[in-house]
Amino acid sequence: MTVILKSVSPAYGGYTVARDDKGKVVLIRGAIPGELVEVEFIDKKRDYSTARVVSVIEPSEDRVGPPCPVFGLCGGCQLQYISYERQTSMKDEVLLDSLTRIGGIEITPGPALTDLQWNYRKKAQLKVSHAGIGFFREASRDVVPFDACPLMDEGINRLVRNIRERIDVRGLSDIHITCGENPIVLLRGRDYPTSAFYAFLDAGFSGVAFNNALMAGAGHASFDLNGLKYTVSPWTFFQAHWGLNCRVSSLITDELFPLEGKRILDLYAGAGNFALSLAVLAEEVVAVEENPRAVEDGARNIGLNQIMDLRMVGSSAEKYRINKKYDVIVLDPPRPGLTNEVVKKILDNPAETIVYISCNPATLSRDLKKLKEKYDIISVRQIDFFPNTFHIESITFLHAR
Repeated sequence: MTVILKSVSPAYGGYTVARDDKGKVVLIRGAIPGELVEVEFIDKKRDYSTARVVSVIEPSEDRVGPPCPVFGLCGGCQLQYISYERQTSMKDEVLLDSLTRIGGIEITPGPALTDLQWNYRKKAQLKVSHAGIGFFREASRDVVPFDACPLMDEGINRLVRNIRERIDVRGLSDIHITCGENPIVLLRGRDYPTSAFYAFLDAGFSGVAFNNALMAGAGHASFDLNGLKYTVSPWTFFQAHWGLNCRVSSLITDELFPLEGKRILDLYAGAGNFALSLAVLAEEVVAVEENPRAVEDGARNIGLNQIMDLRMVGSSAEKYRINKKYDVIVLDPPRPGLTNEVVKKILDNPAETIVYISCNPATLSRDLKKLKEKYDIISVRQIDFFPNTFHIESITFLHAR
């Protein structure tokens, strides 16, 4: 059964909100706010239902044709049918709603930080099945192959074509490509022949890792981070939208300027993505990271750039003991946000300034509500690290009262 509904406002997850004839909330996949659409229901719950668009009766002027031939089948992105300007404004609306509704925060987000809409990803996490190499179908373990992903760096698309043409991937479940100045690949699977690892070198990779071990070639990929050398191993997270990441790093340094004499604590530091640039100017930077591979990468980056005032600490944010006064705390937590232990540490040891990079508007709003006890929220801006997807990242600056 299908019904006709008016899409009203955006919601997190790539949905828009409508109401049925009984006033019940319906979350629609595939609509743009303001459109009149015919939908079929996917799931009905007590408080709301989910539905998908079957046909568009009154289209928005922001509706565009998705360039990817497998859009709608592949679960990699959700918003290709929406103009890019409208995508970012919808994300701003979701961010504002979360801040207001969850955090009780009255602030208007600043202009969104954007860069490339297409071919921006320097990392691909590909799946392998009998169907081929591709991404999972939404809400499924079925793999949808593709010829070229419009979100991927062209170097990645070329490497994927080389793999398809030259290498037998039977026995693999995952192919993770990191495309820096030198591309590397992490393979996951069981009983994969050793001889095949060298075939990946012939296909254009400088290094090949299998599960938890380096098998051939280079053990890390290199990137330019605003003039600094930045390296990551195949097991270390890094921001895939590298061009925008460099802009965000510059923004943080500029907003915190001057940094002479400042002490900075960087929690969830990765391989020093933000800490390296800050340490060039600050008196001291302590970068805390739980992943031992990332700590190794961070130590390498410190050496490559000959930075004396940056120290990597292998620890979770929860276990790290703040034993001195810091002027700035940088936070870049995973999707669940800050734990109560970390919030308590920050409130017990307040810095003058907090920089909070978030990948989840709901947990950001929850955490800011707690931090308001001792901090004023100065600014919030969306960072569109993942164009054409529903993901919403942001950067918030807070000052101690």
